[in-house]
Amino acid sequence: MERNEKIMMASDYQNSAHPAILAAMAASNEKAMPGYGTDEICAQAKEHIRRACDCRHAEVEFLAGGTQTNAVVIGALLKPYQGVIAADSGHVSVHEAGAIEHTGHKVLPLQGKCGKISAAQIEACMQEYEQDDNHDHIVMPGMVYLSQPTEFGTLYSRKELEEISAVCHRYHLPLYVDGARLAYALAAEENDVALSDLARLCDVFYIGGTKCGAFIGEAVVIPDPHLIPHFFTIIKQDGALLAKGWLLGIQFDELFKDDLYMHIGKNAVQYADQIKQELVKDGYSLYFDSPTNQIFFVIANDKLETLGQKAVYSYMEKYDETHAVIRFATSWSTAKEDVDKLCQIIRETR
Repeated sequence: MERNEKIMMASDYQNSAHPAILAAMAASNEKAMPGYGTDEICAQAKEHIRRACDCRHAEVEFLAGGTQTNAVVIGALLKPYQGVIAADSGHVSVHEAGAIEHTGHKVLPLQGKCGKISAAQIEACMQEYEQDDNHDHIVMPGMVYLSQPTEFGTLYSRKELEEISAVCHRYHLPLYVDGARLAYALAAEENDVALSDLARLCDVFYIGGTKCGAFIGEAVVIPDPHLIPHFFTIIKQDGALLAKGWLLGIQFDELFKDDLYMHIGKNAVQYADQIKQELVKDGYSLYFDSPTNQIFFVIANDKLETLGQKAVYSYMEKYDETHAVIRFATSWSTAKEDVDKLCQIIRETR
């Protein structure tokens, strides 16, 4: 395979798909299958996921991408007069071009700490709404959106999720978890949240494929299949139902065969830690100490061009007049030689 001249570390979806997925898709190419995910491979993939989540009766549906998935799920859960509570840094709050608002629902942002919101904040939000004499004139909080890991690569602990779940149940708020990078959370050493915990504590969550080894695809898991009646029909109505559904099923069948998904993010997390250690050793300040596959750090503006000549990164935000926050992201496909080379580039750029 021809290698890129620059080290590609801008995101975790810059390579196509895991070799096992490529092989499975090639092997199925000559076989005709029924459409819309009604094929035997999709059924098998769904069973793999149910077993992995220890939730044998869950509804599992496959969609193509994260923004699409968030819009469909949130639109299906909320009543017309309700909005969704989320961290101000949450993907639905910032990087989805107003997709949720486009469905007619407001995002109700809470100030996050390292990308996370707390049970206490959700409780305070609900109390403020209920105690407002004019609450019939404002958007009602109707559900809670979290990301695991967060957009900053940080993790909710099992205890934090249990506390948030308890508040959500008390106020009858469905809890929805965006798992776009879930494989990297599962691979992180400090993580104590398993798929079975998500199935136990969340009303809906999705298992990310696009950023975790698949070409495209996300698997929505609804532990109580009665929560969203006719979810399949809603997916179709929203234009999100893939006619060649087996293309998604094949990928998740491979990702959950032999527990591949549970360890596909391991190297990414280890390599991210290696890069992080190099940055700290060379005097850079970490913006967030992420335990997963994303590394956010502060760099002088006059070094951006030099770094950019050898490595592709993501510009995140202005830090001050002379510094910026940028991100490197490793992935399931990151090669050790690229990580070693990037560490050398970091040393040369300091």
